Amino acid sequence: MLKKFHKYQGAGNDFVMVNNYNETNAKLDNEEIATICHRRFGIGADGLIIISKSQSYDFTMTYYNSDGFEGTMCGNGGRCAVQFAYDLGIIKDKTIFEAIDGTHKAIVHGENIISLMMSDVNEIKETNFGLFMDTGSPHVMIESKNLNSKNVFEEGKEIRHDSIFAPDGTNVNFFEIEGDSIHLRTFERGVEDETLACGTGSVATALAAYHLKKVTSKNNIHIKAQGGDLYISFEGELPFKNIWLKGPAVKVFDGYDFIKKKIFVYM
Repeated sequence: MLKKFHKYQGAGNDFVMVNNYNETNAKLDNEEIATICHRRFGIGADGLIIISKSQSYDFTMTYYNSDGFEGTMCGNGGRCAVQFAYDLGIIKDKTIFEAIDGTHKAIVHGENIISLMMSDVNEIKETNFGLFMDTGSPHVMIESKNLNSKNVFEEGKEIRHDSIFAPDGTNVNFFEIEGDSIHLRTFERGVEDETLACGTGSVATALAAYHLKKVTSKNNIHIKAQGGDLYISFEGELPFKNIWLKGPAVKVFDGYDFIKKKIFVYM
């Protein structure tokens, strides 16, 4: 049983948040996490995040994909984790926390806007599909036309499992330049579906667009995800450093007493 949980979303990328800072919640196995994230038999989410104590920093964030297995870094999940820790009173308006890819600085701006510093990007590879890089999670970026009509699920699923990305696969980003903005749709590994937004994918796409000279600014590159707006800023030419992901992180509801395949939620 999960006695208490919280639902947060960042530009439509949604997460079940579990506070284990004081070790009051029981450990969850992979099957339980997958059930919790299931949109028919559980709470429903793109992933689950556990906040726990860190020996050296403000807190530790552990992220699980909706398939129940621990994932690589999640940018929007990281921003939601910061808002969650702020709401719990664990942090103030600035923080440093631990995640699977190392430490991250973050800023709470108020009004549910969070900026998160991402890992440096030291390498970009060219593939038959598009540019590939790791922004805490692996991403391939594919420039597309008529993005609204693209079958992101079918095309993304095929590319995600292509042998050149073996053995772990990749996240797949389809983007289209729209004036000063970048329209982005992402097929996420581990979720195995299109999500309404992807933080690490937004960062990778902004860097790829700059590298390809599709955009010229390094400050507040506007990513138009299906679920909302995100903004990317960075320094350098490659390696890219001081990379920041900024956008909304909002609590949707608190819930109590999740029992496998049964849920009782109080709004």
